[in-house]
Amino acid sequence: MSTLAQRAQRAAAVAALHADTVDRDGRFPLEAVTALKAERLLGLQIPSQFGGEGAGLREIADVCSTLGQACSSAAMVFAMHHIKVASLVAHGLESAWHCHLMERIAQEQLLVASSTTEAGIGGDLRTSFCAVETNGTVFALGKDASVISYGTQADLILATARRHPEAAGSDQVLVTLFANQISLERRSVWDTLGMRGTCSDGFRLEARDIPVEQILPKPFAEIAAQSMLASSHLLWSSVWFGIANSAVDRARTFVQAEARRQPGQVPPTALRLAEVSNALQAMRSAIVSALRRYEDAHGDADTIGSIGFSVMLNNLKTTASEMAVDIVQRALSIVGLAGYKNGTPFSLGRPLRDVLSAPLMIGNDRILANTAKLLLVQKGGGQLMSA
Repeated sequence: MSTLAQRAQRAAAVAALHADTVDRDGRFPLEAVTALKAERLLGLQIPSQFGGEGAGLREIADVCSTLGQACSSAAMVFAMHHIKVASLVAHGLESAWHCHLMERIAQEQLLVASSTTEAGIGGDLRTSFCAVETNGTVFALGKDASVISYGTQADLILATARRHPEAAGSDQVLVTLFANQISLERRSVWDTLGMRGTCSDGFRLEARDIPVEQILPKPFAEIAAQSMLASSHLLWSSVWFGIANSAVDRARTFVQAEARRQPGQVPPTALRLAEVSNALQAMRSAIVSALRRYEDAHGDADTIGSIGFSVMLNNLKTTASEMAVDIVQRALSIVGLAGYKNGTPFSLGRPLRDVLSAPLMIGNDRILANTAKLLLVQKGGGQLMSA
């Protein structure tokens, strides 16, 4: 039986074959996602009692990194899918309907997307304009979603909305909507510098006569604090590490080729390679440390929702996103023109364009501003060996 690493490598090999065309055409990485489904990787997190493998976030992060080395868009689709699955696993066990949904995700390898952003709120996922309108046992929802990544390719979408039309913008719920229950009218097109294959178009989402049991019972505030924040920052960072790792691998191959051409001499670029390898190791250590802290706190809502834990996750996101960009840029400086040109074994244009999205996915300034507020009320400090 194949190991998880072998399954991930097979899917990544398919993703790599089509990565350039996915980027060039700005199309969904269909071949990669088909391979992920064939390898049964979309149900990894689903508990075993529902037909999944009960994988932890560290195992999911490893797959994100492997895919990130092959195709950034495919890796990000996989990460975003599992971010939503993490919310179902953490908060759907008390709902018979959502338990059955998890069985379907594992059995049918359903692809899950997210609709948390909304036109007019500036990317603040903790605020909604739209509201659930309940009528007896069913509800309706209309949402101007500024971004729904791979919205037209997803089998179901988890969308945020106010609990009812009179609720405050922060009083939100998370609703589950199957593709055949909604209409999506495209309002904007995802024509971007990088991460083009995520196909994050904007839509007007309309849903009518949806059974109320498709609303997750937990308030979205709890879902965001206890699962979504951690899974987002940890899995995104793992994708960015994969991109950075791939760039360093190309730089290493380039320097080794230089060394073979000049036996007995150390190429001048070898020192730069040592420096960037050190930076890559530091990035990996930061992600692994955060994953371990999350696993240690798994199931402890008070710890995961604490100020200190939120600050740690915020710091991981801002640090990892900036390090990834720096590492790919350093790799490009080592490779030089062979990396700047497209179509060479050392081309780094696509990884660089893709990784430039990292500081912008929930902008680092927004996250730092939130961290600053948290630090104003946080008490005490950590110790070196217990941080």
